[in-house]
Amino acid sequence: MDTLKSTQLQKGASGGLVAGSEALAGKKVIGIYFSAHWCPPCRMFTPVLKDFYEALLESGCELEVVFVSSDRSPADMAAYMNEAHGEWLAVPHGSPAAQQLKTEFQVSGIPTLVFLRADGTVAERDGRSVVQGKGPTKACDNNHVKRN
Repeated sequence: MDTLKSTQLQKGASGGLVAGSEALAGKKVIGIYFSAHWCPPCRMFTPVLKDFYEALLESGCELEVVFVSSDRSPADMAAYMNEAHGEWLAVPHGSPAAQQLKTEFQVSGIPTLVFLRADGTVAERDGRSVVQGKGPTKACDNNHVKRN
């Protein structure tokens, strides 16, 4: 969580930068989404995550998703975000924070979604199962993402 809070995060595909500490202030659940446009399973899962994210926000869950790209270029990342993403934050392409997060959360393949609590502890390492396994209204209880 320290890596995210100390990093400048991008607001959407064409948005400006905002301090991670500011952007994540007050969020009870933070999803870190490791993905890339060139990855077919990612392209299948991303729209599902977008719908899940929007439904959780509408239900009052204090959630934010931060995209960590494995795209080959900033242009590829921007195109992917414009095409399929929600209004998520993103670690800028090529930022050292991206590799730090991949290492910290032991990401060995994509797509990977890790949910964190506000204090930075891992709430769910297999966030894809949460998203695919149940409707969003059952996934966020008292601003804690849960699988069961």
